[in-house]
Amino acid sequence: MAMLFFEITPDDVSAGSSTEFPDRLSLMEMRLQAQDDEITLLKSSLADALRKLRLHEQQIPLLKQQLIAVNPGAARVLNQPFCIDGFSKPCRLSASSLDGLHHPPNRTRRNSEKLSKDSQDKSKQRMPKKAASSTNLLTRSPSLEGRAKDLLSSTGAQGSRRGTQGQSIKMFIRGRPITMYIPSNIQNYEELRMDFPTEKLDLDWVYGYRGRDCRGNLYVLPSGEAVYFIACVVVLYHVTNRTQRHYRKHTDCVRCLAIHPDKVLVASGQTAGVDKDGKPLQPFVHIWDSTTLVTLQQIGLGTFERGVGSVAFSNADAGTFLCVIDESNEHMLSVWDWKKNTMVLEVKSTTEAVFAVEFSPADTSNIITCGKSHVYFWTQSAGTLTKKQGIFGKYKKPKFIMCFVFSLTGDVLTGDSEGNILTWGKSAADIKTLGKGAKETFQIMKQTRAHEGSVFTLCILQGGALLSGGGKDRRIIRWSADLAPERECEIPEKFGAVRTIANVDGEELLVGTTRNAILRGTFSDGFVAIVQGHVDEMWGLATHPSQNLFLTCGNDKQACLWNAEDHSLGWCTHLEESGLCADFSPNGSVVSIGLSTGRWLVLDVQTREVVCDLTDGNEQLSVMRYSPDGSFLAVGSHDNFIYIYSVMEGGRRYTRFGKCTGHSSFITHLDWSKDGKYIMSNSGDYEILYWDVAGGCKLLRNRFESKDREWASYTCVLGFHVMGVWLEGSDGTDINALCRSHSEKVVAVADDFCKVHLFQYPCPKPKAPSHRYDGHGSHVTNVRFTHIDSHLLSLGGKDTCILQWRVKGGGTGDSREHPTLSFPLSSSIGSSEQGSQREKETV
Repeated sequence: MAMLFFEITPDDVSAGSSTEFPDRLSLMEMRLQAQDDEITLLKSSLADALRKLRLHEQQIPLLKQQLIAVNPGAARVLNQPFCIDGFSKPCRLSASSLDGLHHPPNRTRRNSEKLSKDSQDKSKQRMPKKAASSTNLLTRSPSLEGRAKDLLSSTGAQGSRRGTQGQSIKMFIRGRPITMYIPSNIQNYEELRMDFPTEKLDLDWVYGYRGRDCRGNLYVLPSGEAVYFIACVVVLYHVTNRTQRHYRKHTDCVRCLAIHPDKVLVASGQTAGVDKDGKPLQPFVHIWDSTTLVTLQQIGLGTFERGVGSVAFSNADAGTFLCVIDESNEHMLSVWDWKKNTMVLEVKSTTEAVFAVEFSPADTSNIITCGKSHVYFWTQSAGTLTKKQGIFGKYKKPKFIMCFVFSLTGDVLTGDSEGNILTWGKSAADIKTLGKGAKETFQIMKQTRAHEGSVFTLCILQGGALLSGGGKDRRIIRWSADLAPERECEIPEKFGAVRTIANVDGEELLVGTTRNAILRGTFSDGFVAIVQGHVDEMWGLATHPSQNLFLTCGNDKQACLWNAEDHSLGWCTHLEESGLCADFSPNGSVVSIGLSTGRWLVLDVQTREVVCDLTDGNEQLSVMRYSPDGSFLAVGSHDNFIYIYSVMEGGRRYTRFGKCTGHSSFITHLDWSKDGKYIMSNSGDYEILYWDVAGGCKLLRNRFESKDREWASYTCVLGFHVMGVWLEGSDGTDINALCRSHSEKVVAVADDFCKVHLFQYPCPKPKAPSHRYDGHGSHVTNVRFTHIDSHLLSLGGKDTCILQWRVKGGGTGDSREHPTLSFPLSSSIGSSEQGSQREKETV
């Protein structure tokens, strides 16, 4: 799981003083996660235990009669009461006592790292006593164990006589057994072959830009391409041709960029992150050719800590050296001869946040850094670096020096959090103040009031003019060489503050903003967005049933409709709460969006008009799903219920039809059968339940009867047909979402380790092979195929990135035929645990 460290600046809520803050925040998140897991564990276990006790009481008379019929003496045993720990009421043994009540913790949405194995083990050790005692009840009473086995054999035989006996297998998640029934058309499960799918994915387009917490991350190459990054991808976007290329050699989130003086080579540094077991990964800098996308050098593997915050090429010597500042506590500054991959020197920089580093354009031995409460002037001599703090003297010392540039005269210009541009220069030391022998100092020569709020970026133009971008006022100002204001404009509020400016041709500019947009324009004509994205975690994703459109929504309270064909944003609308799930109606005219408060909206796809606004419960909604013919809408909630609505007037009017009640934890995923009469659902405690909607939203007690049912979609992460997507040892939250293609040939999986997988469908056997794809820098929250399976969309959580993958090979199209399966007949699997009576007892 990727470990993300975000810089905290005045515009980002508060001014963090060092990188220790993310560490403390991460630790607190882990503790909160563990507490939340334990609470959910207790609640789900209690609910399931009570439900099973009620079912036991209902079944005891029937079971007693069956046992007496087989062995009249056994009645005395069943009448002996046994107390389960945590309950004062005696509990008598029933057939379902063989099922443990081990319930895993709540499925949670994690940002940057998994709970450690020790934390998970401790969580298991803190299981409620009632769960452990119920599981071990037979072990403590050997005589009862034999009686119970006899009883199971008897009821199993009766089930077989009723024609409901079949094959099943079990998978275990965190110790909980999940029974999967094998469809009738699979005649020999053991001989099923799991192969790689013939289809593969190619990265087609990247939606978004990381401007919210990174700076100096937008440049223009002579080729006409804009270079920027998001997640683990460096994007080269041709502004005129509207095409993208992608550099994808990074293993975690990219944090900084630098362009070589030859305007061809690029240096990009990444964060460290952690692997799937929670072990830290090593950050590094890649130097690569922007023409061929070939990596020329990997710098600093095993040297940098946590991540790379800033990089810069030298200029005076044609880019021989690379300066790197990492994100360790001391923000180590190192200089590298990058062609030889050797470190020339290394020194501790500061314990405060560092925002930028640059070599002097006239002298490679001089380096400037700036950040929280400092601007340092470094001088290299005899293999060491010495620093001098810039002296503010009579001027107010700002809390942050946000950025700096070198003027054509050699002066250093800084932009700070007070809205000023400061001009720095060398001056003779004040002997009266500093004493004899004091050397020259760097002092402020001039202060220019520029912006209200922070000056986020400075950009020097060819003729010596200066551009500055403001935070709070969102203004871009052009200054003459002597810092007289010449022109200015203001970018629209919806795009946020100015994060960085890149000069295209002296007149045309590219502007990166804090709300993850890149604007293109001029002072005369204004600016329009050429790149846009979400600014917070996303979970909601839906694809249009007949067009290359898809909708995304997330915690930034934005719902966005995208065109996957021309890679453009159709529209974006503001939601009053976080949007967590969505689905298009089968006719494609409306889209329903579930929010974090139990409220859900239905929007007209063309006009964005809200045609329906309803609320179910007061907890967040996790899934919206229309029936195949559009006559019903199922709404899955964190209150453990599925609300069913009748849909009329083409999706513009809704009335409550019923409510599916029976899950003991929150709903995570659901799918409709092809005939629109039944629902399959998953919950946070790893239940698979089936519902007869047409018959009144009834829970189908005998899950065996649903083994051959065909499903219009397959997004449930638990089920026989997708059992093979789970890795051995998974904790149940490792897979956030999956989606079967419309052709029913492949299934795409979004996991918690930043990966997108492509499996064959069906894949019902463990250790099924898959194609694995990198690109996201955070947990992947959702995946969906477009309507003809030509593309796959995937959402990153905290990386706020949407990746569009082209599906290649295997043939794409709107083929809906179910793949036929023919295997030799076998009936040796799981027959002892089937039958309708057994199924009723274990639901």
